[in-house]
Amino acid sequence: MKWGRLLAFLAMVAVVIGLTISTGPNIWKSIPLGLDLKGGVDLLYAVDTPKGHPLDNTGKAALVRAIEMRVNSLGVSSPIIQLEGRNQLGQDQIRVEVAGVKNQQEAVNVIGATAQLTIYGSAKIDPKTGKVVPVGPPLATGADLKSNAHWVVDQQTGQNAVAIEFKNANLWTSITKRYLQKPIYVFLNGQLLTNPVIEQVMYTGQSEISGGNLTTPQACMDLANELNAGALPYPLTLESETSVGPTLGATSLHRTLIAGVIAVVLIFAFMIAAYRMAGLIADIALVAYGYLTLLTFAGLHVVLTLSGLAALILGVGIAVDANIITYERIKDEVRNGRSLRSAVRIGNKNAFRTIVDSNATTFIAGLIMYIFGGEGDVRGFAVALMVGIIVSLLTAVLFARAMLLTFTASQAVKNPWWYGAPRGVVKNREAKV
Repeated sequence: MKWGRLLAFLAMVAVVIGLTISTGPNIWKSIPLGLDLKGGVDLLYAVDTPKGHPLDNTGKAALVRAIEMRVNSLGVSSPIIQLEGRNQLGQDQIRVEVAGVKNQQEAVNVIGATAQLTIYGSAKIDPKTGKVVPVGPPLATGADLKSNAHWVVDQQTGQNAVAIEFKNANLWTSITKRYLQKPIYVFLNGQLLTNPVIEQVMYTGQSEISGGNLTTPQACMDLANELNAGALPYPLTLESETSVGPTLGATSLHRTLIAGVIAVVLIFAFMIAAYRMAGLIADIALVAYGYLTLLTFAGLHVVLTLSGLAALILGVGIAVDANIITYERIKDEVRNGRSLRSAVRIGNKNAFRTIVDSNATTFIAGLIMYIFGGEGDVRGFAVALMVGIIVSLLTAVLFARAMLLTFTASQAVKNPWWYGAPRGVVKNREAKV
């Protein structure tokens, strides 16, 4: 027995098992779950574009960025934003899936709301409506503000307020100089919010907004979030809202995981029953496959949906299929009278082309689904499938092969029966190691 090779084999096993047990749960928790697994809200909006100006690629990108910023302000991440077809009125549609959001009505308000903040130097009362309306061009807008607005309590009055900061401090300085001891008029979505009198010149670009309906901390935080998210490039009209409760999502996840565990256990048992020690090595390689796949998902920030989880479990079967092809080639070489080490080496070589070809065809199918399958579940399934195929080639072809070659070279087990060969094919004394 060659102890160095055996220790190398045991070290590889220890690394796989140790990493999986120690870091696997944390990696799993770091993978964002989709709406169908975590619960949340599915929103379908109509995009109100100007007549004769359909939504172009630039507008689509700007709209997606604005919605992502608004979703991030809710304290959740990894939203699924996808452009749909057009409704009966010919309007473009956009679907937003937000998983894990606790206050669904808040999500509706934040995503679709448009905080149009404008500051004017003059205003008047409209005789027809009796409302205060601005006069002249605006001195500044919400686009001039940094994305760091937040709720504060005014130290002098004790009122709730929203702290703001201008991108260009000189702009606010010039406004306060020009309107020193004069009022300015702050409008929010066309409604007068407050009309404070400038009492001193401000040089830092920082100020506070109060008054109107900004009487509670929540109202101030809502406005701050809307200001930080910026204005939407196009107005949105909510067409439908579908809620998925966290209990339903957790049930789907639980049932899918149970099905996955049962499938993996049956695969492990089959491999050990059919290929003995070689099957056990394949099972260890499958553990490495699962670990690396989850690590890839976490690193790429892939949102794991129910269809993606199904593809992940399917990938276990694809990965073990490569081991089965290899072991059958090894058994053929043993039947032809080759020594165990020679059979392992040549069997792996002969199986390589077949494994690559079979996985390449499946990968092409996944790529076609990703390109032409539209957005949502189909793409989620395709991404998980393609990631699983790439990882399975690394683990089943390279890692499992390395472990098998190292173990056979250790001469710890010389009987080909332990590698899947039928009894009596090759006698122990004829095994050349």
